[in-house]
Amino acid sequence: MTISVGIDEAGRGPLAGPVAVGVVVIDSGFRIPKALDGIARTDSKKLSERSRELWFAAIQQWQKEGKIRYACALVSAKEIDAKGIVSAIKKGMATCIKKCSVPKTSHVFLDGSLYLPKEYINQKTIIKGDETVPIISLASIVAKVTRNRHMKTLAKKYPGYGFEVHKGYGTKAHYAAIQKQGISAVHRNSFLKKLL
Repeated sequence: MTISVGIDEAGRGPLAGPVAVGVVVIDSGFRIPKALDGIARTDSKKLSERSRELWFAAIQQWQKEGKIRYACALVSAKEIDAKGIVSAIKKGMATCIKKCSVPKTSHVFLDGSLYLPKEYINQKTIIKGDETVPIISLASIVAKVTRNRHMKTLAKKYPGYGFEVHKGYGTKAHYAAIQKQGISAVHRNSFLKKLL
């Protein structure tokens, strides 16, 4: 049985909040709906929030039906500060790969500059893979939706920063909130040192 795996991350660049890594695992018995070609064959950031949520609901349903497996790991701003964003993303990938029990012989498709350890012998990193490879698009949606939901939760715990709107990215409103309120416990100090 051929197992295909898609991997992508969301939240590499924000000033606050975790980075999210999404992994989707599909065996040869399931075909991704052709509708995905028209909707998810684009960077998940370009999809409307409603479209991402609809696709995420479909992904959850497919998992309930046993057609696919997916996982998402959130690695905190504190860990990003301590070990760097690349290390944080690697940790997130390792967590998801373990959770989904991904065999080392799987065909793994990763977006951008991501890669797994060399023992995953059939891996391929694809620039803008979330725009061209449907299984990476699904992983991208998993990561983006999970992270956005988490940022909305953080917005309630740390009001006044607008996390529910900009999701931690460096907008003018976000910078203004930092100047007014200071740095919160979920900000990435290592990122802010370079910018403030």
